[in-house]
Amino acid sequence: MSASLEKGIQALKEQVDSSVASFFSSCVHCGMCADACVFYTETGEPELTPITKTEPLRRIWFSEYTLIGRLMKTLGLAKRVDEQLLSDWETLVYDSCSMCGRCSMVCPVGNDITEMIRRTREGIAAAGHAPEGLIGATQRSVTIGSPMGVRLPALQAQIKHIEKDTGMSVPLDVEGAEYMLLLSSMEIMNFPEFIEAIAKIFDKAGATWTISSEAFEATNAGIQIGVSDIAATLVQRVVDAAEKLKVKTVISPECGHAYMAIRWEGPNLIGKPYNFKVRHILEVLDDFREQGRLTLTGKESQKLTYHDPCQIARRGGVIDEPRNLINMFAENFVEMPENGKMNWCCGAGGGVASIERAEDLKLLAFKHKKSQLDAIHVEAIVSACSTCRMQFEESLEEYHMDIPIISLTETIAEHIAEDK
Repeated sequence: MSASLEKGIQALKEQVDSSVASFFSSCVHCGMCADACVFYTETGEPELTPITKTEPLRRIWFSEYTLIGRLMKTLGLAKRVDEQLLSDWETLVYDSCSMCGRCSMVCPVGNDITEMIRRTREGIAAAGHAPEGLIGATQRSVTIGSPMGVRLPALQAQIKHIEKDTGMSVPLDVEGAEYMLLLSSMEIMNFPEFIEAIAKIFDKAGATWTISSEAFEATNAGIQIGVSDIAATLVQRVVDAAEKLKVKTVISPECGHAYMAIRWEGPNLIGKPYNFKVRHILEVLDDFREQGRLTLTGKESQKLTYHDPCQIARRGGVIDEPRNLINMFAENFVEMPENGKMNWCCGAGGGVASIERAEDLKLLAFKHKKSQLDAIHVEAIVSACSTCRMQFEESLEEYHMDIPIISLTETIAEHIAEDK
């Protein structure tokens, strides 16, 4: 057995606990998870069913932790976890799973299938079987601080442009601010309008905020690739920065994965609770609305719909907040056929967007979202995730659909009432 395979098997063994045992003991292989998975529904390929993607972890559990399995292993009858299995399963657990959690929602016995796939990634990554794109993103996150290689000077340059163009201040390293804003690399490089929108909204709301020069990146590549130690290191950077600046609340930006990583996974990864709150930007904006600190003017007459990012809505529970905000400016808002916690994934989350070889599958998975849009004939789509936004822009062009995808935060900023 090679050292890498041994390391991968050991990593899988470490994932086996009571929840894993309960999962595999109770799964009845009913197939309901298959019909909830956008990668299966759009391909019809049996190997892309969610439960199939957990096979390496199942084999370890069965052969190491069940009486029958251990007996079969002794007799040489149990199916083994080997290099070929981990190599084959790499494409299944990374390319064809966005970790969206829809499969977990429909499991009749309440199994969290997404969590089992996440744990399977731990073993496969430990054995060295991970996509090059995610390996590179993870290495850059550790060494540079950003999966896209965005360094502080790039952020400072964007801030300088925004301050020059708008006359507003984008505070950096301000101690004692109420809020500390995190940003994904895509928002810094692809959508700097988001930073400008935050500056405008927070100025009008009279809220103090800042960005940390030591931990401005929201994306956690460690969770995407499936290496808990790296994930914990990246979370700790944010915690250290927040404590250093003595902020009350850390804001996750328009990035579904980042929200899940810092708010829900983070405390478990570092083994202790935060001494600050973590909220998604939509939660903060909805607080401003309730407090009367968010005054908008003008209405959008075009027919709008909202795409619920999986990690924000289904796994994070932020469902009412975006709709409260949209109703402040939308005259003609319609829901997608399936929305909220049961909305369909765009197909790019969970690190899929970083995997070059998964490009065709990612576009194919978007066909389910296309069918949702075809059913309601909207003129624009609102969302709150930069990964979703990139996937929509690319896929809408691929399917010749002339529908703009717009940021909810940026749209709110456009409707902010100016001082008289």
